Amino acid sequence: MKIYEDIGVQTPEVLLPKAGINPQQWAVIAVDQFTSQPEYWEQVEQIIGDAPSSLRIILPEIYLEKPGEAERIQTIQQTMRQYLEAGILQPRQGLIYVERTVAGKTRKGLVMCLDLERYDYTKGSTSLIRATEGTIIDRLPPRMKIRAGAPLELPHILVLIDDPARTVIEPLAVAKTSLEKLYDFDLMLDSGHLTGYAVSAELEADVVAALRGLADPQTFAAKYGISSGQPVLLFAMGDGNHSLATAKAVWEQMKPVVGLNHPARYALIELENVHDEGLEFEPIHRVLFGLKSDFYAALHEKYGENYSYSPVASAEEMVKQVNAGHPARQLLGFIGGGKGFGVVAIANPTSNLAVGTLQPTLDVFLKQGGAEKIDYVHGEDVTVRLGSQTGNLGIYVPGMEKGDLFKTVILDGALPRKTFSMGEAREKRFYMEARKIA
Repeated sequence: MKIYEDIGVQTPEVLLPKAGINPQQWAVIAVDQFTSQPEYWEQVEQIIGDAPSSLRIILPEIYLEKPGEAERIQTIQQTMRQYLEAGILQPRQGLIYVERTVAGKTRKGLVMCLDLERYDYTKGSTSLIRATEGTIIDRLPPRMKIRAGAPLELPHILVLIDDPARTVIEPLAVAKTSLEKLYDFDLMLDSGHLTGYAVSAELEADVVAALRGLADPQTFAAKYGISSGQPVLLFAMGDGNHSLATAKAVWEQMKPVVGLNHPARYALIELENVHDEGLEFEPIHRVLFGLKSDFYAALHEKYGENYSYSPVASAEEMVKQVNAGHPARQLLGFIGGGKGFGVVAIANPTSNLAVGTLQPTLDVFLKQGGAEKIDYVHGEDVTVRLGSQTGNLGIYVPGMEKGDLFKTVILDGALPRKTFSMGEAREKRFYMEARKIA
């Protein structure tokens, strides 16, 4: 395994399912998807049956902190060991170039390891690898229970680079016909197609040189119009913020015992270019379940005369107005909560983004018992369907431009949590590759 310490990268030994295992049954979607839709995970169970599957070595968050969680985690870790002993997973050395085609778009990625010593998720971090949204420390302990003591990791973490000249990943797409194809199959439940290629040593050297070019302090400063003394941001979190933070937190616990030369120091991720034409930023909407208080009144109390609510005739009209925006106000779409469809406008907002204006009020509302729980969902249809159910409230949030991400994080720090998503639920990363961490 090669380590490029200056850019925080390691070439991993990746574990892939052995020949003969059905990859469509092996690969399942990221654990943090469909958390309010148990019927999705029931379908996954039916598709897999008794076949070897990554589903048996992950814990979908729909089961997180639910009765039987401890037994599930024990079974997961035991199954990991069984898969290793039975040779279900076979090792191969090197980077993997991946293409994911879904919803008429193809995203290009690169599977590699990042050095957790170069990552800091705390507020105000200036590390080489940074969080793009606020990390909720309270969300880490239940996830740490799964990783601590596990012999394997499976990544759904997507990390971004800002490479407008397309120097790092895109050359691999040009060369792919000369590369060994490792897997090539349709994903389950209308989630598109996944293909993986082994990256040659020569192309790996080109990748590393291109990353070093992006990390050059003078190039970095010139790109963003900042002073040359500012620390370089090379890798920014895209999806899986709390998964990478969990890996970091577990590593910090282990480090005093195992030392710096240990596989858990690194985390397996997929790298993508924020300028990839196949990559779209989607907003993450909110749904409150089991309302006990009036959230409209909470917003009105918070913003006073700067708050206004306008009913609209349909979900389509609500989405149209929110997406069109307003030059002087931030707009949010609302579904249910004792009303039909409507648009809330906030003047003189407290954040540059509507989601940043909304979230603190939501946090206080939930802390005061205003609703039983909140979920963060993808897609207008899911938000409308869940928000329309009795006792619920859906909130449709406008998106952000992906090209603004790096400069915003560099200048302003991490965004409000759950600001954006890289695609909708079915476009999320599937677990295909694994790696030993113990």
